[in-house]
Amino acid sequence: MAITPSVKCSVLVGVINVFSLQPQLEMMWAMKAYQHAEIYFNLISSVDPKFLKLTKADDKIYTAFRESFPDLRIQVLDPEDLKSAEAKEKWRPFCNQFEGIVEDFNYGTLLRLDCEKDYTEENTLFATRIQFFAIEIARNREGYNSIIFSANRHSMRDVQS
Repeated sequence: MAITPSVKCSVLVGVINVFSLQPQLEMMWAMKAYQHAEIYFNLISSVDPKFLKLTKADDKIYTAFRESFPDLRIQVLDPEDLKSAEAKEKWRPFCNQFEGIVEDFNYGTLLRLDCEKDYTEENTLFATRIQFFAIEIARNREGYNSIIFSANRHSMRDVQS
């Protein structure tokens, strides 16, 4: 499951359309966010996600996340669970506790809605970096991202056969 140039363009255009920043700034942000997403997806495709450590504070992030959001369904996210006014009120204190602990904790990044799928315009949500870390650390530890790794291993075997 590689991210093709056409998918990359589709995601970038979708992200840019969401914001009304100056075009050059938009493109620079979108490129950086997309590079981060591409690197992360390649990582979970190549290494069993259960063994990944994304930050020095993974344990603290995971514990605080599951204490704050014990019932949040992370396999397929509902955008309302991150973007509604009620959700933002709940996420704000969670995110702010990581100021000074996680670098650029409140910067924007891209997050997959359905963890079994690649980054596409339809499967991508804009989130803060700490939301990304919290959800992806939980997906890794709880085994939801393993399907990406397994699918990549199977496709690699097919290529070698």
